[in-house]
Amino acid sequence: MRVAVLDICWALPSRHPYETAYHLILTKQYASVTPQAISVWCRQLGHETFYATYYGIGDPGRLLPSDLDFVFIACYTQASPLAYALAKLFRSRGTRTIIGGPHAKSFPVDCLRFFDWVVKECDKELIADILAGHYDPGSVITSRKAFDDLPTVEERWPEIRASAFFWGRQRVFMTTVPMLASMGCPYQCNFCVDWKNPYRLLPLDRLAADLRYLARKLPGTLIAFHDPNFAVKFNQVLDVLESIPPASRPPYIMESSLSIVRGTRVNRLRETNCLAVAPGIESWTDYSNKSAHIRTTGEAKVRQMVENFQLLHEHVPYLQGNLIFGLDTDQGDDPVALTREFMSRAPFVWPAVNIPVPFGGTPLHDEYIANDRILKTMPFGFYYAPYLVILLRNYDPVTYYERLIDLLSHSSSPSMLKQRMRSATSWKVKVIHWARTMSRREEIRPYRRLLGMLRSDSGFRAFHEGRSQALPQFYDREYERMLGPYSKLLSRADRTPDLAQLSPPSASGEKQSLLWPVEGGVPLSKESLAAEGFDSTPSLRAHQLLAGPPRLETDET
Repeated sequence: MRVAVLDICWALPSRHPYETAYHLILTKQYASVTPQAISVWCRQLGHETFYATYYGIGDPGRLLPSDLDFVFIACYTQASPLAYALAKLFRSRGTRTIIGGPHAKSFPVDCLRFFDWVVKECDKELIADILAGHYDPGSVITSRKAFDDLPTVEERWPEIRASAFFWGRQRVFMTTVPMLASMGCPYQCNFCVDWKNPYRLLPLDRLAADLRYLARKLPGTLIAFHDPNFAVKFNQVLDVLESIPPASRPPYIMESSLSIVRGTRVNRLRETNCLAVAPGIESWTDYSNKSAHIRTTGEAKVRQMVENFQLLHEHVPYLQGNLIFGLDTDQGDDPVALTREFMSRAPFVWPAVNIPVPFGGTPLHDEYIANDRILKTMPFGFYYAPYLVILLRNYDPVTYYERLIDLLSHSSSPSMLKQRMRSATSWKVKVIHWARTMSRREEIRPYRRLLGMLRSDSGFRAFHEGRSQALPQFYDREYERMLGPYSKLLSRADRTPDLAQLSPPSASGEKQSLLWPVEGGVPLSKESLAAEGFDSTPSLRAHQLLAGPPRLETDET
């Protein structure tokens, strides 16, 4: 059969030359591991396989052939409107559609309005079963656990070339190979989609083989470890990295907690060619145990964070600290003042200030739903900064945006940029700090625009204060601008999310098929698509494939 895999790495089309340059250099490198693994498995199963990524440049509907039997689409929640529109387009051609990735895990019920199958966890056997017709359309399908047998870098090489190289053949200085050394996370942060996925190390012999292959095939190519929390089994993982001769060790970047990368361990990060670390701070309150200072809060925590990052800075060129402002533990001016103090005392750490987002399947989402604190009519395309999709406990929307803008303005001020440039250890880090500072100054504009509307538009403010369910026209206009011509494929009803969650699956059986009635999300007719200028040529192969009755799932449903 003809099978395709599309990894949506970015939701918004490029509108300006600097955005185009950014997407070409950086966003192009956002490709994920699992879509590449699915492409490899489909090819190994004997199917004619097509793989592509969309990173904000070009027409996403033209990245794949029109005469497909199946298409797998992976996306995160912000990009889900584009995924939904493409699903309608492909289904109008007779193509069966499957969605996976972060959004499918968070909001599978909503996905079923547009896709034939929703996959939460998968392995090669489950992919083979889908293509063989073992599951009824309208099912949420999951393996009992995520895969262990990840295809090697050598097996994923065609996908890596297609996603990370220019024109599929030219390597550039930012060419990045995505890899996984582990799955899951040992922590249970209530905002994280991995909060209940137990940490488990993937086979170390595979990791060693991948490192040797890259050292031989593409020496010096950057590795991005996509582990939710890298090197929890620190000594075991670093032993593998150190098994590569020092002159051949590929540079790598990763995300980890400060409770792991501390003390004498930071020496090994430098020795293994670690270029960047992005630890999570989250909050200055006693919010999580990832920072290794669970009994320390306020100014004392700021001092200890500065000390820890200072030690990392002596061994790792680039650092990012991940913070969240607007948690229920945040009150008054203290979170802003403490964050400003941290920025000033640790200018070598890029501060990523995040807005709380209620992703489905997390305790945070369940808590917000129980307390009626989610803006239910806000489309999923706005589940990212600068947009606020919840009712905050301790801040009204105007006060929140005022303080958020204060933080972002301080982080991108000329004095902070000067301190960053002085603290940088190489010209490349200086360039990154300059570029991110300039980008943040541009990012503040939509925050100011939202604040202005909150102050001047009573209807807009009523919506964000939970006094009105009517979606402001501003978001309708932004939604259509976000999707461009593809916005015509999604009606107003399609844009309103279904926040329902599935009941927990039974623990019995290796695989689950959770049937759910599909209401809405019916693909547009060929005639209506043609009227909008979209190609709706059907695939004869797909129609022949679907002519017979579906095989029923024999496992628990």
